[in-house]
Amino acid sequence: MPFQFDHLRTLTALVDEGTFEAAARRLHVTASAVSQRVRTMEQTAGKVLVRRTNPVTPTPAGDVVLRYARQVVLLDGDVLAELRADGGEGAPVSVPLAVNADSLSTWFLEALAGLPEDLGAVFDIHREDEEHTTSLLRSGSVMAAVTSTPEAVQGCAVEPLGIMRYQAVCGPAFAARHLGEPVDPARLPAAPVVNFDRKDELQDEFLRELTGRGCEAPRHFIPASADFAQAIQLGLGWGVVPERQCGDDIARGRLVALAPDRPVDVRLYWQRWNLRSPLLDRLSEGVRTTAATRLAPPVAAGAGPPPRPIAPERPGLSAGRCSGGMGRRSPGAGGPRQRRGLPGARGTRGCAATGFAARPRRR
Repeated sequence: MPFQFDHLRTLTALVDEGTFEAAARRLHVTASAVSQRVRTMEQTAGKVLVRRTNPVTPTPAGDVVLRYARQVVLLDGDVLAELRADGGEGAPVSVPLAVNADSLSTWFLEALAGLPEDLGAVFDIHREDEEHTTSLLRSGSVMAAVTSTPEAVQGCAVEPLGIMRYQAVCGPAFAARHLGEPVDPARLPAAPVVNFDRKDELQDEFLRELTGRGCEAPRHFIPASADFAQAIQLGLGWGVVPERQCGDDIARGRLVALAPDRPVDVRLYWQRWNLRSPLLDRLSEGVRTTAATRLAPPVAAGAGPPPRPIAPERPGLSAGRCSGGMGRRSPGAGGPRQRRGLPGARGTRGCAATGFAARPRRR
């Protein structure tokens, strides 16, 4: 199916920018030229490729062509990068990635910052919960994603990154006011709670596994990772926070760990297009290297005896006592939890005798 390169580049710009006018500014052409190129592609494909909404969105047929277009643009960028290896200049390739907010705020930006300046790429980060990252890969909206599903999306390669560990925490004054001294976990269901958004069920699942009861208290919704953690420290409620965000505050007494022997573990994976690309290879190496120092190492399948489940038929990961830094954590023995696919089939977490392997974070 003969699509012209300029037309493929136009489709990626249109989907990225969201409007014909914005795509035209990026490409230094007129909006009517963008519209004409898209119509030509639709005539070639025999199908409508984009919905003329605000923002513009691809149709199912458009997703297929968009994925192809991004691959062609990526390979073109790789070729140009090799040709200008002697010092020539060229426009950088835009690399769209999907990352959940907790990873973005705790370790992923370090991976990007550690990449060489001559990589020839700029990054377009889609902050999405793990439930949607793989759907973005399928549609061609992103080239790679941090996800919590171990099954490779068709046309993608997948590798484990490590375990992001969470702790249920609250501020000291909040603990004294609502939970007693020492902390009585049985009082948690009636204590105000902070949720990331209305999809965030992590606090509820932790509470049900710990006490057998759901949350009965008022909820705050704070949809930003740093603000979420700050709201808990300021005493708005209790919540489940990545250890990398709360470990130092726990050690300094600014936060109280509500169940230090019951951390919540989330296994993270890196999925990328299965395409021979020096740019993607170097990006993946940077992500892999940073994850190895910032996440707990992944548990090998079959390592040690299976953990004793607290909840019937929900095996999970074993986890050790919280001691602050996640990068130093080594999860206990136990096989990996097999999650259902993220888009359209929410991942689940079982719980083990000393820790929970929980539902992927919405953040």
